[in-house]
Formats: sequence, C-alpha cells, structure tokens
Amino acid sequence: MSLKSNFELLADYNQWMNQNIYLAVSNLSADELAKNRGAFFGSIIGTLNHILVGDIIWLKRFAEHPSNFKSLDYARSLEKPQSLNTILHHEFMPLEQTRSKIDSVIKGFASELCDQTLSSNLTYKNSQGQVFSKNLGYLIQHLFNHQTHHRGQVSTLLNQLGIELGVTDLVVRIPDE
Repeated sequence: MSLKSNFELLADYNQWMNQNIYLAVSNLSADELAKNRGAFFGSIIGTLNHILVGDIIWLKRFAEHPSNFKSLDYARSLEKPQSLNTILHHEFMPLEQTRSKIDSVIKGFASELCDQTLSSNLTYKNSQGQVFSKNLGYLIQHLFNHQTHHRGQVSTLLNQLGIELGVTDLVVRIPDE
C-alpha cells in the first residue's frame, strides 16, 4: 500500500460516510438539527459545519503548497472561515451541497498526490498567526482524522435520537483482493 492509495481510500471513505450521515439527518427538522446537545460544537448542524470549516481551512492551506494542486482551485476560491465554530450554513440543503462539493475536491486532491509530494513539507499559519512547517502527508492524515473524530460525535448524537447509521468502519471500503 502506498501513501497515495491510503489517502485515496480515506477520501472515498470520507465521502461515503458523509453521504450516510447527511442521509440520516436529512429527515430531521431544522429545530432538531440546531438543538444544543452538549457536543463540542453544540448541535448536529454545528458539528457538521465545524467538520466543513476544518476541511476548508486545511484545503486552503494545502492549496498553498508549491505543487499548486489543480484539484484545489475550488478551495482557493472560498473565503477562509473566521473561526472553528463558524456556521457556514444554517440550513441543511446548502450545507449538504457544499459538503458534497468539498468531498469531490478531497477525492480529486488525493488522486493528485505522489510520494515525493507527500514527503515534502507545508509551511502554513495557524489561526493565531503562528508559522509551522510540517510534513504534508502527516497533515493530510490529520485532515482525515479530524473528520472521523467529529463524525463520531454526530454518530453518537444520532444514536441518542434513535437513528442508526449502520456499519461505519473503514473496513467496508477496503477492496477485496
């Protein structure tokens, strides 16, 4: 397994899980989506927005890599979220549409990666303006880990509402040999 194929698998899993979660929450009312349930970002819609915010922030950083990834043109065009708890979309449909677009961007980005690029560093500023230079491959791993972490929170919130997502394990997306 190469790092590139690993990230392509994670991009596929990310898209699949997001589709499952968005399908599961699509029948909830706006009030149910916005109800503060004590999660890190309060509500289901707050948490889904946070995942999207994190993705946009990281994709915009990855877009600054010297490789000039063509797949990240859309991310370059987006406004940088002001904070990690920014609500980009208060309503479900526009949130779902943006999520779908970002998932396509992530899949395109994963397909553009190569071992040489993954072993290079990315220099970026965090939200406090501190400058870091870190391995790009590890930063991409963080992107996927962050999504999984917060999707787990949404999964728990849905379970508490009696909504079962079914199998959420990565193993179901790993191809048979």
